[in-house]
Amino acid sequence: MPKVFKIFYYFVLILISVIALALIISILPIPGNIKILSVLSGSMEPTIKTGSVVLVKPAVNYRIGDIVTFRPDRKIQTPTTHRIYDIRLQTGQPIYLTKGDANNTPDTKEIAQQDILGQVLFSIPWAGYLIDFAKKPIGFMLVIVIPAAVIIYDEIRKIYAEVKKKQEKTN
Repeated sequence: MPKVFKIFYYFVLILISVIALALIISILPIPGNIKILSVLSGSMEPTIKTGSVVLVKPAVNYRIGDIVTFRPDRKIQTPTTHRIYDIRLQTGQPIYLTKGDANNTPDTKEIAQQDILGQVLFSIPWAGYLIDFAKKPIGFMLVIVIPAAVIIYDEIRKIYAEVKKKQEKTN
C-alpha cells in the first residue's frame, strides 16, 4: 500500500473517530456533562469565529467576562454563546446580562443561572460546519458511512490476503 494512501487512511480513521465521539458526547443528556455545540453566528467574532465548535461545561458560579452558552427558552431557541457583561442579584439569585463581542449593545434578555448550559472552555474554528453537516442525512453518509465502509472493505481485503497466504504455505 503506498505511503500516501496509508497516511490518508489513518487521517480519515482519526477524523471519523473524532466526529463520531463529538456527536455522541453532544447528544448525551447527562446533567453536568460537557457539551459540544456549534456557533453559527458572528456575534462573538473575533474571539470565537463563525462556524466554530465550542466545548461547554457547567460551572457553579459565573463571573463578568466569562463566555457562556445559554438558552433562555429551553424548548424553542437554539443556544447562544455570549460574554457575561454584567451581573445583578434578584431575590438572592444572580441574573446575567450578556453581550456578543461583535455586538455594539448588550442583549435585551436577562439570563437566569438555570438557563446557562455552561462556560466555554475552548473553541475549534470552523469545525462546527463539519459537525452540522455530519448531523444531516447526506452529511452523515459522506462523513461517516462511506469512509467507514472504505475502511471496513480495506480491512476485509487485508484479512482475505492473510488467509490466502496461510493457505498457500500449507499447500
